[in-house]
Amino acid sequence: MFTADRAPSLKTVLLATGVVLTLAMGVRHGFGFWMQPISQANGWTRETYSLAQAMQNLMWGAFGPFAGMAADRFGTMRVVLVGAVSYMLGLVWMATITHPTMFVLGSGVFIGIGLACTAFGAVSGIIGRVAPVEKRSWAFGISGAASSFGQFMMMPIEQQLISAVGWQSAFYILGGLIVLLMVPMAFHLREPAVTHAHGPQQSIREAASEALGNRSFLFLLTGYFVCGFQVVFIGVHLPAYLKDKGIANPSVAVMALALIGLFNIFGSYYAGKLGGRFPKRYLLSTIYFSRSVVISLFLLAPLMPASVYLFAAAMGVLWLSTVPLTNGIIAGVFGVKHMSMLAGIVFFSHQLGSFLGVWLGGYLYTSTGSYDIVWGIAIALGVMSGLINLPISERPVVRAQVA
Repeated sequence: MFTADRAPSLKTVLLATGVVLTLAMGVRHGFGFWMQPISQANGWTRETYSLAQAMQNLMWGAFGPFAGMAADRFGTMRVVLVGAVSYMLGLVWMATITHPTMFVLGSGVFIGIGLACTAFGAVSGIIGRVAPVEKRSWAFGISGAASSFGQFMMMPIEQQLISAVGWQSAFYILGGLIVLLMVPMAFHLREPAVTHAHGPQQSIREAASEALGNRSFLFLLTGYFVCGFQVVFIGVHLPAYLKDKGIANPSVAVMALALIGLFNIFGSYYAGKLGGRFPKRYLLSTIYFSRSVVISLFLLAPLMPASVYLFAAAMGVLWLSTVPLTNGIIAGVFGVKHMSMLAGIVFFSHQLGSFLGVWLGGYLYTSTGSYDIVWGIAIALGVMSGLINLPISERPVVRAQVA
């Protein structure tokens, strides 16, 4: 049971979850900067580090539903506290372990738990429960914008830390920062247990079975798989791709990833805002179709810093704008009692896509010396996801009344 007697205000929840998401997503988005220094220091190919990143994303998704269940049952505060400590331990692990198998497994488990307990799935429940129905989609948009601000803010910080103190010390500093800032914010996320005086009372198993038997929920799962494939492949492999293509100045990659974060602040916010006025399924389809167009234009245009920045800005608008819309559909169709768990299940699909995108990028690069095949897969998946989101139904499920 939760320990608080009354729910915190929406303003408090958005502020506290904003800080948590800023750090959780901001640090994670910069992991691509460590690919080359860690690989060179340990004598690894890019495939080893790519596999570690893939494992982190897979474990993030695997632990996500359980973190969501815990947040719904025991409170978001406790889950975020566990996540902050695990995240810190994962960063220390990445700084100290040199055995490739242990590096992949340990960082996968620690970072995976850390992200599962501090990212969207874990905090979506308290946001959905505190926000009024008419502001729910907007509130999800605000949380998405906070994570994007983290990416924008943390990209140059992480790159400068690596340059100034070395890649190992940079991990130590970030681990300390996560604990020092996340832990105080967690205590602002106490909430009372969710009670429903009327209507059916669902167990966790019943809620999960209902969702997994719903066609629209399965469409959301498929679309989110594509989202994960695209954004994590780009986020991790873009710096190396640019260097391979002759753009050796690391500041170009730093600026590109920062621009993705900056423009996604606006993309996430306005996606949430528009989701309160227009059918969310059509907005999701538009985002996925647009991603395929943007990637295609990027590959066809002459590669130079200006084209990289334009690509980053366009992708930034589309980057995590899927999150408030997807969570908005889940809350509207299934309610908010098991919101964190259902968001965690959907996010597991996202992370399966993330695992495949980041690992396949490293594997095919090692095999072929090029990222061309993976870019083509990302374009095709975007078109498929745009089509599969169109028939989603946003009507609330009708449940039999309990006598």
